[in-house]
Amino acid sequence: MADAKVIPFDEDSRTRRGAPRSRGRAAARGKAGGDTGNAVAALPVDERTARAADGADAVQGAVTASADTPGTGGADGASEAAQTAPQGAEGHPGTTSGGAPGGLGGPLAAALGSAADRLLGAPWERRVAHGLAFLRRRITGDYEVDDFGYDEELTEQVLMSLLRPLYESYFRVEVKGIENIPAEGGALVVANHSGTLPMDGLMMQVAVHDHHPAGRHLRLLAADLVFMLPLVNELARKAGHTLACAEDAQLLLERGEVVGVMPEGFKGLGKPFSERYKLQRFGRGGFVATALKTGVPIVPCSIVGAEEIYPMIGNAKTVARLLGVPYVPVTPTFPWLGPLGMVPLPTKWTIQFGEPIPTDGYAPEAAEDPMLVFNLTDQVRETIQHTLYKLLVQRRSVFF
Repeated sequence: MADAKVIPFDEDSRTRRGAPRSRGRAAARGKAGGDTGNAVAALPVDERTARAADGADAVQGAVTASADTPGTGGADGASEAAQTAPQGAEGHPGTTSGGAPGGLGGPLAAALGSAADRLLGAPWERRVAHGLAFLRRRITGDYEVDDFGYDEELTEQVLMSLLRPLYESYFRVEVKGIENIPAEGGALVVANHSGTLPMDGLMMQVAVHDHHPAGRHLRLLAADLVFMLPLVNELARKAGHTLACAEDAQLLLERGEVVGVMPEGFKGLGKPFSERYKLQRFGRGGFVATALKTGVPIVPCSIVGAEEIYPMIGNAKTVARLLGVPYVPVTPTFPWLGPLGMVPLPTKWTIQFGEPIPTDGYAPEAAEDPMLVFNLTDQVRETIQHTLYKLLVQRRSVFF
């Protein structure tokens, strides 16, 4: 009993109140360093105090050595290590447990990024940036159009993007002889016209834009009716179309543009299905006279597949006169199915550009020679008709 130690009441109370926290810290040290925490806890109080002081001196010395050693980062390195070290499980920033911001932000951001990649493509950030820049230019008016109203930026980024799915996936257009269009300088592309609605001209425009090695643009000559319709008028001008007159065509060719013309006009576009792929009259050869004046080559173009998208089996002439249009088509699906009947049939298309017919060997005055104009017009028409028959023989099916 003489060796028993008397513990004051206050010291015993403080020990009991601090016991749970001390056990928690000792357990944490035990997990990290095995039984070291138990061994240290078993030492007398004076010895533990001495070892703690020695440990503090050792840590201070290590920090001082790190600060003095080149390449170790010094105090900044210690601070960075403290910032990047894993935090506790008590909700501090950077933890991945129980509703911490870092735990949800990473997977959520990854999921959103993956969805954007699938919808917009891999470089979706660049696409979004280009789209916002495009909208800013349209709102502020910071874009250019030529004196015909052609908006190159709108055509390439919007109109072509809308037409391309029809061209590639719906009609599955196959292009041949695109190299016959010259890489520079003016050229006149002359094509057959069919299909009830002028889809063939738009598909020909996409073919030249997407497949020509020099990335040339086709400027189509359109009928007066196109520029009388409110919305169609604006879109046609923006896409580079202009009125089918000799003055506009000559001006474009003199500027070195590729101009497209379909001399059949509404006679070819609205012909009945029974006369498919039979060329109508090419007019009086005004396109040939324009080519002779400017000395540009004439490129014949044959389009197969457009005749079957709206098989025209009748014409509501009375309704056409009331509406002031050349014809109102009656097809197997229109008007019987209502708006659904206006959906074109998914035929397989082929567009072939023939060898150019040169005109630079004639004097500009040759455009006034009616016999020469007639002969060249007939040569272009026969070339297109012969190519149409050839493509029809090679075609396996209307839809494949």
